[in-house]
Amino acid sequence: MDKNLGEIRAELKKYNQEHLLNGYDKLDDNKKQILLQQIENIDFELVNFLYESTKKVNETKQDEITPMEYLDKSKLYDDYKYYENIGKKAIEEGKLAAVTMAGGQGTRLGHDGPKGTYDIGLDSHKSLFELLSDGLKEEGKKYEVTIPWFIMTSRENHKQTVEFFEKHRFFGYQKDKNIFFFNQGELPMMDTEGKILIGEDGLIKLASDGHGGIYEALVKNKMVDKMKELGIEWVFIGGVDNCLVKMVDPVLMGIAIDKGVTVACKSVVKANPKEKVGVFCKRNGKPNVIEYTEITDEMAELKDEDGELMYGESHILCNLFNVSAIERMGETPLPYHVAYKKASYIDQDGNLIVPDSPNAYKFEAFLFDAFGEVDDMAVLRVKREEEFAPVKNADSAGVDCPRTARNLYKKYHNLD
Repeated sequence: MDKNLGEIRAELKKYNQEHLLNGYDKLDDNKKQILLQQIENIDFELVNFLYESTKKVNETKQDEITPMEYLDKSKLYDDYKYYENIGKKAIEEGKLAAVTMAGGQGTRLGHDGPKGTYDIGLDSHKSLFELLSDGLKEEGKKYEVTIPWFIMTSRENHKQTVEFFEKHRFFGYQKDKNIFFFNQGELPMMDTEGKILIGEDGLIKLASDGHGGIYEALVKNKMVDKMKELGIEWVFIGGVDNCLVKMVDPVLMGIAIDKGVTVACKSVVKANPKEKVGVFCKRNGKPNVIEYTEITDEMAELKDEDGELMYGESHILCNLFNVSAIERMGETPLPYHVAYKKASYIDQDGNLIVPDSPNAYKFEAFLFDAFGEVDDMAVLRVKREEEFAPVKNADSAGVDCPRTARNLYKKYHNLD
């Protein structure tokens, strides 16, 4: 500990958060140390700023939203081989790594454990982690390289995730040589009065800072340094729940290299104009993703001369970055978005409060908010049935669930 208890109490008083130590004396020695370390790690100026942001009424900005250009992978024709050869050369030279964002739990799927350990119901009973690892290893053999794999976990699931990999002998990878684990960032949850919440365990109630925290996490955990040591220049970043994700795509890499951009993303065309997905666009001339809540019905229905939706390229969290871009984005925190959630907590009298409606603020950053930091980027449209089979909901939802993902996976791999 860098500070003694008195200094910490004084710091808390300065920011009107003295209640964080109300239950301190009841904790065991280990938890006392953890709580004090948590408090030391809090950026109280940032926390105050975030709380004040919850009071502001969102001002309607008169941003100029225009369509984003894209390439359709199925219509590249002669250019396909050209881009593929450029990408192949870079992959064979060992310049590509993969990052999987795997900080979530499988709660919504009725699964007790990290989401990556979930079995989607294939005959092989392979977990999402194993399906992703199969894809990486298969591509590695094709190019006679091992694609380094970086896995972002959370405080909640880090231990379970590493133990799962140990149990499965890292699926042929070697820990700290070509597979690396690092933690996602977290921020305290707060009530509507700006008080940081204490959880049932007596410790500060923390929540992950969203997929936009990936850049800062890669820099802070020195994963970018590791990438540079390994000679990595390009990094594919995707989520753990897409069992058809293609993390190694020479065409996408070739396009990025050929066009001299530091970010290249994949898209799938919206299933219909009203599908609730964010879509690629340009905001005031800069690359961006606009949420479905921001698009007017008129914009959603707009079509070009070929009959294609002008705002129809869905962001599917399949993004390729140059290491230099990740490093740059990781040095400047992204803006945080506020979510109003239900959160159990211990009140100032030591009572457990279990709310039946939202009562707490959670703050998270979105990965695509960093796109505006680059002058240009490439978007490659791919086929949904070939590259996008997410597992987000229970089967009862009927969409983006184990059943739909399993069917897409089996069809693509001819397993029926």
